Amino acid sequence: MSRRVVRQSKFRHVFGQAAKADQSYEDIRVSKVTWDSSFCAVNPKFLAIIVEAGGGGAFIVLPLAKTGRVDKNYPLVTGHTAPVLDIDWCPHNDNVIASASDDTTIMVWQIPDYTPVRNITEPVITLEGHSKRVGILSWHPTARNVLLSAGGDNVIIIWNVGTGEVLLSLDDLHPDVIHSVCWNSNGSLIATTCKDKTLRIIDPRKGQVVAERFAAHEGMRPMRAVFTRQGHIFTTGFTRMSQRELGLWDPNNFEEPVALQEMDTSNGVLLPFYDPDSSIVYLCGKGDSSIRYFEITEEAPFVHYLNTFSSKEPQRGVGFMPKRGLDVSKCEIARFYKLHERKCEPIIMTVPRKSDLFQDDLYPDTPGPEPALEADEWLAGQDAEPVLISLKDGYVPPKHRELRVTKRNILDARPPAGPRRSQSASDAPLAQHTLETILEEIKALRERVQAQEQRITALENMLCELVDGTD
Repeated sequence: MSRRVVRQSKFRHVFGQAAKADQSYEDIRVSKVTWDSSFCAVNPKFLAIIVEAGGGGAFIVLPLAKTGRVDKNYPLVTGHTAPVLDIDWCPHNDNVIASASDDTTIMVWQIPDYTPVRNITEPVITLEGHSKRVGILSWHPTARNVLLSAGGDNVIIIWNVGTGEVLLSLDDLHPDVIHSVCWNSNGSLIATTCKDKTLRIIDPRKGQVVAERFAAHEGMRPMRAVFTRQGHIFTTGFTRMSQRELGLWDPNNFEEPVALQEMDTSNGVLLPFYDPDSSIVYLCGKGDSSIRYFEITEEAPFVHYLNTFSSKEPQRGVGFMPKRGLDVSKCEIARFYKLHERKCEPIIMTVPRKSDLFQDDLYPDTPGPEPALEADEWLAGQDAEPVLISLKDGYVPPKHRELRVTKRNILDARPPAGPRRSQSASDAPLAQHTLETILEEIKALRERVQAQEQRITALENMLCELVDGTD
């Protein structure tokens, strides 16, 4: 008789558990806008959630420790003139967050460690370059101040946030709406999915598609794609019969999938959250009440089902905590922030262990908050893997960090947004100012005016072309 051998894996018994009621965040009016982003972003210091807001777009930023009922007058981050569609924390500064909106702009905000007394309305910088809504944001994993945005104009723009400059614009690679964009681990490639059903691997600095696969999933509904630790691409999508499906692909051989599995017939888009340290991918469907997770290995069938965390309430969105924000003393290997209609509930994934000692097999060194490259170095062709840190003694987030000044870096030329009425030099006490800070602020304001004038000129040219066309 042959005996069935159970696959050996330290993650076979991972289990999910909702946090206790007093650890949730109550009375938050989560946004109802129809958009397939996660609506939530989290880091070791703050939780950010896109919320309903009259007369524009807004999101709320809460210190992680501020659990319980949220006051209805709690200050918001407001500045967009239309709904916010995506938010993303900077991986190299826990106080900096970017927001993308239906109003075609991206705004970058510096969040203070203290609780502001009124709404934060002044972004550090506004990035204008898209002609339609901006629905996708993703910071570069290793280069300082490099931010990617994708808009309804089918254009991907890569910005140097520190100077407000467009580093790269990829405007002729996608013939239709872009559904998702993901960097690889060192930021040398991006994977995109598009309404034309094509999965593309793009070298952004060359502006070239280096590999592509048409109909990785044959259904018409949106696909998602993420890079894995091994350099493969993990995708979620739909079959022709509208069943949800997951796939694993080798970019060097896109002809056949490494793995392809049908799942169920629900119509919610599956958002994949991949942890490279454990090579576990968590699938969270908007409108689902469950989180399924799989381990990706180099042994057939390559994508191994582990378990499902189920609850009663459907999720409106999900935030995924970076590894450095987890509690290693409790063998926590992932933490999600599940959005309900009026609250946010942490979901903790744990590997059961008897010992209280640090489990070094569960926690290899993981990307820390230090960038490996400057924006100019990356643009010039350099690549570098993330700077890793050990979690053996736990991770303590630093206090409020101003971004370091680089050439023409206006992020640092302005004080953090906070309760002060105005951030202009004339409003603050004279003693706080030096000749250098005043000159820096004048320079920053001039650059903003210049950017606005360029935008006005571009719009006037477009208007003239439209008038000439109608004649």
